[in-house]
Amino acid sequence: MSIIAAKQLTKHYIAGDITVEAIRGVDFTIEPASFVSFVGPSGSGKTTLLNMIGCLDPPTGGSLEVAGQDITSLNTNESAVFRGDNIGFIFQDFNLIPVLTVFENIEYPLIMVQNWPADKRKKQVEKLLEAVEMQDQGHKYPSQISGGQKQRVAVARALVTNAKLVLADEPTANLDRKTATRIIDLMKHMRDEFSTTFIFSTHDPRVVENAEIIFTLEDGKLLTQSNNQGGDHE
Repeated sequence: MSIIAAKQLTKHYIAGDITVEAIRGVDFTIEPASFVSFVGPSGSGKTTLLNMIGCLDPPTGGSLEVAGQDITSLNTNESAVFRGDNIGFIFQDFNLIPVLTVFENIEYPLIMVQNWPADKRKKQVEKLLEAVEMQDQGHKYPSQISGGQKQRVAVARALVTNAKLVLADEPTANLDRKTATRIIDLMKHMRDEFSTTFIFSTHDPRVVENAEIIFTLEDGKLLTQSNNQGGDHE
């Protein structure tokens, strides 16, 4: 069963008398535990598509199923609950909370979204800290760690709720080449360990060359879907 299935998916924005067609009738499916990249020029619809998959922006038309749920029928509160239960997010600017420690940043979704008891939260956060090799950094604040370490924390936070799906918008944009490669390798490892689907919106060729499936967008249309043999996992 596909983790994502889109049929004739559209998204229009209205600005005054002008209607902007951000996504124009796209069809695609994504299987569980995939490593997928949406590519295309700025304004092609990549981020709009991620926002719809992530229940942040409702489609204008068509159907969109995520993890077996038709999310086009969800209201605002239902979307928030579904997001908290199924989807993690990674951003290019990390989006860590500066007044919280590394441990507390990773723990935050468990308190705000899922309300786990303290002992269960502690075990889950420690497991994720170890998985991203940050187990000795939990007491530090974001200002005390490097950009690569911040993105490791962001990866752990995205996965701490046992998300089935992680959406990453330009996750390597603010990282140097060596650090970006390590973060990509880390995300592939996490995919293999937790069977999580990773979907990227990116211009970064380093991310694209590691993706197993590449969707190319232009002017809101899906031009091509290709399988990248170099991105296949063992």
